[in-house]
Amino acid sequence: QVQLVESGGGFVQPGGSLRLSCAASGSIISINDMAWHRQAPGKERELVVSTTSDGRTNYADSVKGRFTISRDNAGNTVYLQMNSLKPEDTAVYYCNAVVITVWGSRLIVWGRGTQVTVSS
Repeated sequence: QVQLVESGGGFVQPGGSLRLSCAASGSIISINDMAWHRQAPGKERELVVSTTSDGRTNYADSVKGRFTISRDNAGNTVYLQMNSLKPEDTAVYYCNAVVITVWGSRLIVWGRGTQVTVSS
């Protein structure tokens, strides 16, 4: 079994910062791409940022210069540093990853999400 667990969400005032974490665990041989998505009320889920195993990143225009994705050395945990937060960043943030299991399967795994609320 493979799972992703997000943490670090919360309530913050505009201009503030939050750091989200997403830890992968289970029968994993390797993790390829990891990404953060978000879904605001009444809107479709959208990609925030993705990163490949060799460090290439792709940011949504709306977060460029404010958000930074990083991975730990083992590659099993991904972080999202969010600065200069705006009310429009309010959403449930989901982590996902493309993993290779010990059985050789390629899976796309999603976390359950963590709420981020930006409001004064």
